[in-house]
Amino acid sequence: MDVTLLGTGAPAGLPRPNCPCAACTTALGADARAATSLLVDDSLLVDLTPGAALAAARAGHSLSGVAQVLLSHPHNGPAIEVPAGLPQPGRVPDGRELALLTGHRVRAVALDSPGTGYAVTGPDGLRLLYLPPGGAPAGPEEGPGTPYDLVLLDVVGRPDSLARLRAAGAVGPTTDVVAVHLDHDVPPGAELRRRLAAAGARAVPDGTTLVVGSYEEVPDVPRRTLVLGGARSGKSVEAERRLETFPDVLYVATGGSRGGDPEWAARVAAHRERRPGSWRTAETCDLVPLLEEDGPPLLVDCLSLWLTDAMDSVGAWDDAEWAGGGERALRERVAALTRAVRTTRRTVVAVSNEVGSGIVPATASGRRYRDELGRLNAAFAAECEQVLLVVAGQAVTLRGR
Repeated sequence: MDVTLLGTGAPAGLPRPNCPCAACTTALGADARAATSLLVDDSLLVDLTPGAALAAARAGHSLSGVAQVLLSHPHNGPAIEVPAGLPQPGRVPDGRELALLTGHRVRAVALDSPGTGYAVTGPDGLRLLYLPPGGAPAGPEEGPGTPYDLVLLDVVGRPDSLARLRAAGAVGPTTDVVAVHLDHDVPPGAELRRRLAAAGARAVPDGTTLVVGSYEEVPDVPRRTLVLGGARSGKSVEAERRLETFPDVLYVATGGSRGGDPEWAARVAAHRERRPGSWRTAETCDLVPLLEEDGPPLLVDCLSLWLTDAMDSVGAWDDAEWAGGGERALRERVAALTRAVRTTRRTVVAVSNEVGSGIVPATASGRRYRDELGRLNAAFAAECEQVLLVVAGQAVTLRGR
C-alpha cells in the first residue's frame, strides 16, 4: 500500500496567508506545505483540499482512478469544489467500516474533538491510521500487539494523541510515525526535525510517496538526556516536551513541597498544570533506586536541587565538616548516581542548572556549590546519549542528534 501526501500542512497551509511570523517567513521550498491530504494507492483520497489535482500531478499521480473521497475534519467555509470526475466527498460514521471494490477497508475512528479518524487496511493487509488536525482517539484505539504500520497525525499540536496510541499498543517500535497538519507553532527545518526526532517521529515534504510497511531510518529516542540551562531559560519546558508523546511518565521532583513558601508553591503548581494528566509525580531525592528499577520513563527536575539536598546531608556548607569527610561523602554520592545512570534501562530526561557562566558567588559556600554543580553536570552528561543547552527558550544540541 502506497500513500502519497499531497499536502502535509495545517488547514490554512504553511506559510499561513498574510502571516508575518518568523516561522511563516522561513517556510520556503520544501518547508512550505499545503493543507494535509492523502492519496492511497491512487484510489482513495482522504481530505479534498484546494489544488488536489495539481498537487497529485506534481507528485506524478492522477486522481482519475479515485473511487472514494473521504473528509476527516469539519468544513465550515464555502462549499468544497470537487474536480471533474471525482466522486462526491463523504464521511464514514464513527465505528463503521467501509469496504471498497479496490480491496481497501476503511474504519472510522471516534475522536475526542470534532472530526473523524480513519484506519485503512490495504489489500496486502498493511494498516495505516490517519487523524485530523487537533484530534486524538476518544477511547482505546487498539489492543496490545496490534500496532499500525504507518500513523499520520498532528504530533506537534496533539502530542498526547501519540502517547495514547503508544499506551494502547497501536504504535510500536516498528510503526512509522509521520507528522502532518504542520503549522507555524514550530520553526521549520532543523528545529522541527529535532523535536519530532525526540518523539520518534518524522516529517516529509509535500508530494512524498510513503510505502507502508517499509523500513524508515528515524533517529532512536535517546535513553538518557540531560537538559541544561539558566534560570527561566525554558529548560524544564524542553525536558517535558521530550516525553509528552510517551505514556505513564514518572515526574521526579527533587525540590520537595517546602510547606509555607507560597512562591515555591506557585512554581510547583505551574509545572504541574502543564504536565499531561497521565503522568505520575514522586517527590524524592533518592534517585538511585528509581534508576535501578525497570519502569516507565523518568523526568528528573532537577539535579541542582538534588545536589543541594546531598550537600546538606554531608555538611558541605561547613568548612570543617567539608574537610573532615563531607567532600569525600559527596563524591561517593555523585559516583553512585552516575553509575546508576550508566546502567539504567529506563528512558531518563534530567534537568539541571548551568550556573558557571554567571557572577562569581560572593561566599565560599556559594562558590563550593557552583563548582560541585559543574562537576555533577559534567559527570552526568558523560553518561547521556544527548545533552542540550537551552538559552532563551532555544535548545542547542551539545551531544547527540
